[in-house]
Amino acid sequence: MTEDARLGDTVVTGTVKWFDNVKGFGFIIADAGGPDILLHANVLRNFGQGSVADRSRIQVTIQQTERGVQAQEVLSIEPPEIEDDEQPDGMDIEIPEGTPYLAARVKWFDKAKGFGFANVFGHSEDVFVHMEVLRRFGLADLQPGEAVCLRVVEGPRGQMAAEVRAWDYVQED
Repeated sequence: MTEDARLGDTVVTGTVKWFDNVKGFGFIIADAGGPDILLHANVLRNFGQGSVADRSRIQVTIQQTERGVQAQEVLSIEPPEIEDDEQPDGMDIEIPEGTPYLAARVKWFDKAKGFGFANVFGHSEDVFVHMEVLRRFGLADLQPGEAVCLRVVEGPRGQMAAEVRAWDYVQED
């Protein structure tokens, strides 16, 4: 653990052990060891994400409470490393150079089925969103009505998301 003098809080880097959108929380394993760190959905939402994929790398400020160590603020999230044997067939999507980010809203997403659809603002066609694309970019789930940024490509059955990011991702670049 290191002290961040700018914030005056303890900054911890670790790995997301698990995060459950329905329960509204999950846990982080700190690289330096110690007890698991509670990651509440509100803290994640303040960072601009509604979910985070298991095994994502994460940096947070923490606070000690009566109930244990809790994440106070998310500083950064990096998607988990995807091994070649974890990549499903047909999901090695190439994104052509210059493909823009498009503002979209989630129509529906079923984590158990592993896919869903989103609507790009100003377009009538649905965009297919696969679970593996979410994981590749550090997300674990999407909620109906959630605003996201997509990079869309033409897939074998129509438009599909090749990249899914939190709503404010493009604003940071």
